[in-house]
Amino acid sequence: DGFRWDYVDRPGAVRIRELAARGVRAERLIPVFPSKTYPNHYSIVTGLTPDRHGIVANTMRDSVLGTFRNSDSIAQSEPRWWTGEPIWVTAEKQGRRAASFFWPGSETTIDGVGPTWWKRYRHTLPNAVRVAQVLDWLALPADSAPALITLYLSDTDDIGHAAGPLAAATDSAIARVDSVVGTLVDGIARLGLTDVVNIIIVADHGMTEISADRAIVLDDYIDLKRVDVVDWTPVAAIAPRAGDEERVYRALHGKHPHLQVFRKGEVPERWHFNTNPRITPIVAVADEGWTITSRAQVERWRAAGWTAGATHGYDPELVSMGAVFVAAGPGIAQGKVVPPFRNVHVYPLMAELLGLRPARTEGSLDSVRAVL
Repeated sequence: DGFRWDYVDRPGAVRIRELAARGVRAERLIPVFPSKTYPNHYSIVTGLTPDRHGIVANTMRDSVLGTFRNSDSIAQSEPRWWTGEPIWVTAEKQGRRAASFFWPGSETTIDGVGPTWWKRYRHTLPNAVRVAQVLDWLALPADSAPALITLYLSDTDDIGHAAGPLAAATDSAIARVDSVVGTLVDGIARLGLTDVVNIIIVADHGMTEISADRAIVLDDYIDLKRVDVVDWTPVAAIAPRAGDEERVYRALHGKHPHLQVFRKGEVPERWHFNTNPRITPIVAVADEGWTITSRAQVERWRAAGWTAGATHGYDPELVSMGAVFVAAGPGIAQGKVVPPFRNVHVYPLMAELLGLRPARTEGSLDSVRAVL
């Protein structure tokens, strides 16, 4: 989570660089819009944009299901939030077992199917426990072991938000993640599976600096009592009262030099974010490094002494939002660096490596054939 594309070149990423040297590295992996955790994790495993798979934000609202928050375990297990077909469902439907040590969408059944093995998310569970379980799954007899395993690590996102992408603390987080990768690679070697297992390292998004000095205060322009701000920043999902949409749009559009404001249906086509019913009538997008907030939140910042940090969610084409992609194994080319590509292409790549018939997606194997 939050492992930016250029973290591979930082001092702590020794084992990841070794993996890239014997495999393939992308210049960067381009997220979907918005470049946030849940939309992108689910796009990576489905090959669909949020407009199609329905996870349009970390916090969103549905007219039938209510509110989804990434901290809500009940929402996580409600199948109706999740559309599209994640790679573990594709595998299970075609007679292959899948295992997930955390991944958005893996805690429920989708189209009635879930991974054979899965874990309910616990943020504080040590990385050592996670990688040990992955190696135990790989050590199962070939006729019963999973063909696909997902593993999730949060270190670089946690520290990146607090300290920023360039901080020494972020270097330490990179080293911790790198240690997990090294343990995994060494464990695969001990099991005699180096020539059997393909490893793909991805992230959901990058990270960029923010500060209290770069704040867009919504209630400078609109009455917050007359709207529902479903999600705040850097993509504000704004639902005005019925019949009030145009007035709110005009009150915000063009009023701040670092804020783009769109009616639903008029969001730039390249973001693929116009049709899903969970997208609010007004979508406001901050420029890189700017935060959409309220007067009350600014006062809380002052009281807490907060002045700077880092975040993501911005235009996916921004270099700072780019994520890592490294792959190595028997199905992967060796010693190559490939141009940036969109993360929806990872699903057809995984399906090809697993010998599966892919579900219909917005990804294309031709876009990543150079990785093979």
